[in-house]
Amino acid sequence: MRVRFKKGEQRRFLKNVLGNVNCPSLRELCNRLVGVNYASLKNYFTERRSLPYDLFQDFVEMSGINKGNFDFLLEEDFSGQRKGGMASKRR
Repeated sequence: MRVRFKKGEQRRFLKNVLGNVNCPSLRELCNRLVGVNYASLKNYFTERRSLPYDLFQDFVEMSGINKGNFDFLLEEDFSGQRKGGMASKRR
């Protein structure tokens, strides 16, 4: 599962996580998390990629943020690939 935020909300969410956990930067947050690459965190911060649901849950638990403060949707994995495949079959 993936978490799809509205534009600008994912960055705001990650900034709140950084503030609540007292991390000055993404690199420091990367050092505290096991199994999350700095480049991936940067892509999540710049909203190039949507957050995986497991990582989203870890951030919520770690920082104590209320999920209701953010506007997001849950999507299945590979939903973009599925839509692209369906579009190419129509031709």
